[in-house]
Amino acid sequence: MPRLLHRGDGIGNPPQGPRRISAPRRKGQPRVTAPLVFRRCVEAIRDGVLVVRENARDKEFHFQNWFEARLRETGLNYEVGRRNSYPDFTIVQETDGYELKGLAYPGRDASFDSNSQAPTGFPNGRSIHYVFGRYPANPDGNSFPVLDLVICHGDFLNADHVYIHQNKSVRGFASYGDILIRDRKMYVVPTPFRLIDGVAHQQTLILPSEAQPDEHYFEVGALTRIEADELIISYTFSLKTNDIFAEKMPNPDAGLEHKFRAWRLKGAPQQPVSMRILGTDVLDDPGTDEEVSAE
Repeated sequence: MPRLLHRGDGIGNPPQGPRRISAPRRKGQPRVTAPLVFRRCVEAIRDGVLVVRENARDKEFHFQNWFEARLRETGLNYEVGRRNSYPDFTIVQETDGYELKGLAYPGRDASFDSNSQAPTGFPNGRSIHYVFGRYPANPDGNSFPVLDLVICHGDFLNADHVYIHQNKSVRGFASYGDILIRDRKMYVVPTPFRLIDGVAHQQTLILPSEAQPDEHYFEVGALTRIEADELIISYTFSLKTNDIFAEKMPNPDAGLEHKFRAWRLKGAPQQPVSMRILGTDVLDDPGTDEEVSAE
């Protein structure tokens, strides 16, 4: 199934109605689309543009549809990924992509399930940004607001650009030896709502420290993530005891600091953000094979 190309209103015409804005570009550098996309999302929230779901059973695509409408309003050419592909949206003119994570609130918002794709900022040479939007868990209708929004560069979640996910399998399981076991990894990843103080009920853009949005933004904090002392390099699973064991090695980059800055659009509250003090075991296994909202 081919990926779908969209521009403007989806049929080749520039968008009408909401104002169009241009992504900042420095001479000799590719255009940075995240500030442009974030700005349009915040403007829509301020204008009261609601998320619309088809019915109460629509738990999957409503936030993604809301975000796509904002992406269309920027005038950027983009492609829509197939179901379960990665990322959800890729920008045609630039090497940017956007992965959506809609989170019902109150509900599970400390972590999300990344199915068969470890988060990172530069898979295949493309700069990936994660879009986290919380919305009411139990709205009184099929239209409801985006409660808060975080767009963060993928490196904020994981700065490893070397690991490549692959699904593998083994044959010969069970009494007749004709069952295949597929190793289809699910990565449980902390969200910015777990990692950062000051982003709840706000709209915040998190970029690598060297990135500089345009004059429409002001900074609300510096954020630093520090590489762990050890790396998991393999794991084994016992089919007799259902125990899983990890093999680790010292991280050659232990203690390396990855620095980011948090930004808000002018007119937003100046509430600062800061990293929460958490141990390395920041998450419990939610015990589910289902993705959070699957957007």
